[in-house]
Amino acid sequence: MAQFRFRGRDSAGQLVTGSLTGNDINAVAEQLRQRGVMPVAIEPEAEQGKGASLDLAALLPVSVALEQLLIFARQLYSLLKAGVPILRAIAGLAQHVHSRHLSDALHAVGNEMEGGRTLSTALSHHPRIFSPLFVALVHVGENTGRLELSFLQLAKYLENEIETRKRIKAALRYPSFVLGAILVALVILNIWVIPTFADMFSKFGAELPLPTRILIGMSGLFVNWGWLLALAAGALTGAVILYLNTKRGRWRWDRAKLRLPLVGDIIERSTLARFARSFALMLEAGVPLTQALSLSAEAVDNTYLGEIILGMRRGVEGGDSLLRTANASGIFTPLVLQMVAVGEETGRVDELLLEVADYYEREVDYDLKTLTARIEPILIAIVAGMVLVLALGIFLPMWDMMSAMRGGRG
Repeated sequence: MAQFRFRGRDSAGQLVTGSLTGNDINAVAEQLRQRGVMPVAIEPEAEQGKGASLDLAALLPVSVALEQLLIFARQLYSLLKAGVPILRAIAGLAQHVHSRHLSDALHAVGNEMEGGRTLSTALSHHPRIFSPLFVALVHVGENTGRLELSFLQLAKYLENEIETRKRIKAALRYPSFVLGAILVALVILNIWVIPTFADMFSKFGAELPLPTRILIGMSGLFVNWGWLLALAAGALTGAVILYLNTKRGRWRWDRAKLRLPLVGDIIERSTLARFARSFALMLEAGVPLTQALSLSAEAVDNTYLGEIILGMRRGVEGGDSLLRTANASGIFTPLVLQMVAVGEETGRVDELLLEVADYYEREVDYDLKTLTARIEPILIAIVAGMVLVLALGIFLPMWDMMSAMRGGRG
């Protein structure tokens, strides 16, 4: 008998953690199912002396692109629809996927299914690759006998997610390039250009104007203390990353993102579109309302909004309607609330939530198309300010020297 730690979700969708004793992982999973808990992860407790290595392995990044998961979901849907047995389909896909991490995970999933586990249970043992939403939809597909439709729904969801991310990246590409060029120009000016003019001005011994003294001071800081600035920047970046990886830091940053000028509204609407689509997807698949809210809170990938959505779940558990809890959350527009109200009255909440997702995505798409036009004046003002300071710092002393030379000749 060994001790195992587990994470799972009860019938209300709440996260349950703890430890159980069993012969193996299958025995622990069976105990959890008898208690009405759907396992998400079951791991043997680390033995003395091995905890450090296990923790280190857990910190190693696992990178599986959404495109790879999309291809996997579409291919598995096609194979299951054609009547290929699930074990043979998983084994075949494990040999042909391009991601090594996904291939290793599928090999492990196949081995676990041969040992008697269900597909959803096997997938839940790889939480860094398959999200809780992914596992929940597969679990529903298994219980309803429509597993291939679950993978079709997942493929459509992943396709929309990929398209949204591509639009955001395309909109930010030009501003990122301009800001990067500005930083490179600042480094070049401070290390190579300004010191040359500083040497020339020092030979005349004249008093330099304030803009020139500021430029020379900044250049001296870069040249003499550049290594210390780089070290401080690296330490600050590391400290920020560590803080953002904490629960409180992540929550603060996720809230701050929604209040950023120009892009905050876009991020909020994009996140709400992700929530509406994932929530509708799970309701359409037959996931209970409270569990769907819990899983959607994780799918939005924003702890601040996720906390609000969990508050909606608690309101529903307390007897409130979905419309009342959505209205109390304060994150939805009146148009969306009207659609939710109609959905509850007609029993078509999932269909109308998909309309909500489309509505938000259309707004995000329009805002992204105009984002570059709104950012351009700011970037132009930054570049103009740099050019103005540089021109004043370099040409003012040159004009003073020319005036002094003309006065001497007179």
